Amino acid sequence: MKTPNTYSPHLAVPAGQRVFGGRDLFSLWFSLGIGLMVLQLGALLAPGLGMSGAMLAIACGTAVGVLLLGAVAVIGSDTGLASMAALKLSLGSKGAVLPALLNLLQLVGWGAFEIIVMRDAASLLAGRAFGENSLLTEPMLWTLLFGALATLLAVSGPLTFVRRILRKWGIWLLLGACVWLTWNLFDKADMAALWARTGDGSMPFALGFDIAIAMPLSWLPLIADYSRFGKSARSVFGGTACGFFLGNFWLMSLGVAYTLAFAADAEVNTLLLALAGAGLGIPLLLILLDESENAFADIHSAAVSSGILLAVKIEYLALAIGALCTLIALFAPLAEYQNFLLLIGSVFAPLFGVVLVDHFILRRRQVPQGTLPALRWDTVAAWGCGAVIYHLLSNFWPDVGATLPALLAAAGLQFVLGKLSSQAKTLVSVSP
Repeated sequence: MKTPNTYSPHLAVPAGQRVFGGRDLFSLWFSLGIGLMVLQLGALLAPGLGMSGAMLAIACGTAVGVLLLGAVAVIGSDTGLASMAALKLSLGSKGAVLPALLNLLQLVGWGAFEIIVMRDAASLLAGRAFGENSLLTEPMLWTLLFGALATLLAVSGPLTFVRRILRKWGIWLLLGACVWLTWNLFDKADMAALWARTGDGSMPFALGFDIAIAMPLSWLPLIADYSRFGKSARSVFGGTACGFFLGNFWLMSLGVAYTLAFAADAEVNTLLLALAGAGLGIPLLLILLDESENAFADIHSAAVSSGILLAVKIEYLALAIGALCTLIALFAPLAEYQNFLLLIGSVFAPLFGVVLVDHFILRRRQVPQGTLPALRWDTVAAWGCGAVIYHLLSNFWPDVGATLPALLAAAGLQFVLGKLSSQAKTLVSVSP
């Protein structure tokens, strides 16, 4: 039987080998919804929106985001294709090359950034536990350790990782860490006063919503790489949406609460030290280890995306990309690169607005049969207009928010252009 990573990103996973149920996908996406960066994003919302305003923005943004995330996940289960291969159905056989290249660039960068986040957090906590002069505070040590761990997980493949690690024991450790941090908050903080504390107005609600929805939407270019192993559309949608919503809402809300209750500001080190005070730092250590799963997803999906461009086995690509991410984390300054990554990531929200309309409304979850056109100009035009709208809104009307309006605008334009398109499509039904 084939191992998980030997499936070509160009070909559909055979129906008989799609083994992920709802519990598997819940475990995966609950885990990916948790992380140090999720905590920090919650901390960013705290001063401007206060406890109640921040939690409302997180709840609304995450709820809308996971509905879109779950819908894109269903595309993977309908087609059995990896994310970038599935884009060929909407953009054309050559149209998916640019998204694959952009996705590869952003995933390599985010994989390196995840390693840096883990390294810095581990060095900080080691210094607090063993002293600033301890060998365990050496950044290079932690960079190599977390880089190797994330690469090993990526090479092992999603089926091995989810079924042998997350489902069996990883999910329970993460749940325990979240429960402990929540109990510590209720035990030591005045929750009534915390809830009544209002924001200082430095952040509009729309921007907080945009930040919250960006978390689930950031996974859109990756989701089908995992949902293509799903048994059914219902279990894929339910497990993905419920798992990510619970993990992301819980951790981002804890980031808000711990910042307001225990941290003087929203700086990373201040928040980490406040969290380290709960349970001798063990819950935070578990979340730190869980961050390697985010790096795993970045590296594995970068390998799948590059598999669209290069005829090389996914295992070898994952090994090479993991090594590259580790080298970048060791030597490259990422302060400016992070802005570049956010710029690249902004193109994917309107892209998947186009893809969702094309798959669910225009093609009604059916797959084109025969040779695909090299380029579908209707979808490419709708995507391009959506990306322009995103940047116009983010630059000139930031209080409105950019992510959801750009996605909806691209989706609406695709509906109109798709209806007007004279391109013939021969369709074959796909069972839900």
